[in-house]
Amino acid sequence: MGDESRLQETGDPGIVLSVLTSIERDSATTQRKLARELGIALGLANAYLRRCVRKGLVKTSQVPLNRYAYYLTPQGFAEKSRLTAEYLAVSLDFFRRARSDCAALFRYCEALGWRNVALYGASDLAEIAVLSAGETAVEVLCVIDATPMRAAAAAGRSFPISPRRWPIPCDPPTASS
Repeated sequence: MGDESRLQETGDPGIVLSVLTSIERDSATTQRKLARELGIALGLANAYLRRCVRKGLVKTSQVPLNRYAYYLTPQGFAEKSRLTAEYLAVSLDFFRRARSDCAALFRYCEALGWRNVALYGASDLAEIAVLSAGETAVEVLCVIDATPMRAAAAAGRSFPISPRRWPIPCDPPTASS
């Protein structure tokens, strides 16, 4: 079975893992609350719950007046463990590759004589880049982001900026500087 057809059958593994985690945490959760927690549409939350029930991962029981309680089955616990392990493996692989790529980029900056850089876009990758810069003589002066809330959450040093003012002219140092 191809990856695409498997994804259609099982859905997004991240969403399935979140559904199973939410149910494990609170069996009295509602579909509306689940949709809000996961940031997905109510109909999509319903579809994921029905899929989990159909696959035997979740059991439902009706409680008074159009309410349902959701419970993980032993198969649901096993699937949650499998998805968690898969998520951790993919995340660790991403971190390793990103750190290696960022370190190589900062070594290139060093070779060009750059000692200070600014990053654009507060994200997980920007945080990894800040960590990677510590392995070189290059210093990340700031993380520039058009969204002040994201910039505030970025790796300690951040600088929110209006999108209208981007790009900021930034010339590499010359031999005389």
